[in-house]
Amino acid sequence: MPQGLPTVDELAARRAQMFPALTFAQLARVAAAGVEKTFEDGEIVFEQGDSDVPFYVVLEGELEIVHPSGKLEEPITVHKEREFTGEVSVLTDRRSLVRGRAKGRLRVVRVEHTRLRSLIQTDPEISELLMRAYILRRIGLLSAGQGDVVVIGSRDSAATLRLQAFLMRNGHPYRYLNIDRDADVQRLLDDLHVNIKDIPILICRGQLVLRNPSDADVADCLGFNVALQPGVVHDVVICGAEPGGLAAAVYGASEGLDVLVVEARAPGGQAAASSKIENYLGFPTGISGRALAARAFNQAEKFGARVLVARGALRMYCDERVPPDGI
Repeated sequence: MPQGLPTVDELAARRAQMFPALTFAQLARVAAAGVEKTFEDGEIVFEQGDSDVPFYVVLEGELEIVHPSGKLEEPITVHKEREFTGEVSVLTDRRSLVRGRAKGRLRVVRVEHTRLRSLIQTDPEISELLMRAYILRRIGLLSAGQGDVVVIGSRDSAATLRLQAFLMRNGHPYRYLNIDRDADVQRLLDDLHVNIKDIPILICRGQLVLRNPSDADVADCLGFNVALQPGVVHDVVICGAEPGGLAAAVYGASEGLDVLVVEARAPGGQAAASSKIENYLGFPTGISGRALAARAFNQAEKFGARVLVARGALRMYCDERVPPDGI
């Protein structure tokens, strides 16, 4: 388990917050934003690696959530009546880390991304419920290493430590295999036709193998960044997703502006590496830099700001200027 994350027992004590059920009044408001859909027993509702996965609330039946691990599945939970799917990847538009499957005949309300984001932004009660559950669910995936990535490396390899830090600071769960300790590593390397000299090695969704990848390679493989559309002009472009940049993103996006944040490494900047920050406004007892960065990032995404990681700004052009009104 990565250092600094809660244990399985600690998370179990908060299960009611991780997997709450909507009240009937909350369900009615969600249902107004979606459509009903039915799945038969065993039918896949969404698959690991899928992008733009909708939000589902169970009306009848059960929806089981599992983490695919090779040919095996690790059970996570079973959603029952009025319980809902998703974790922070729903907010960030990143690929799903888990698989959802109907257990028996299943009837759900399906809400697409744009309608869900609008609901979160305009309904404080539902927003608080979903945001708390999503953050705790992602912490659970991080603690269990239940992602779509396997990293093979060594603690004596600086490149391995860089790769692990990039994944952790971007809040992405992964499984780590140490070539010095894990007995089955050599067999896996032979199956992949890679050499121990190629470490760190990143296996993406059990399909793509990257040898000592750059941060940008990892971001592309895991779908961290949405594609930019040529010719689109954003209201605000922020260079750097340190706390100040993320704060600007939250303020701009919450006012309805189209905000794009470009970050060379990971949200939080240098502050994210701090074990405890005690001089940041609003946290009198202190907060870890990683927790602060994750909360700020999720808040920015909640309001629709887009954050690109492992991307940089090379230069700024000021050839075109819009004159002030009346001039």
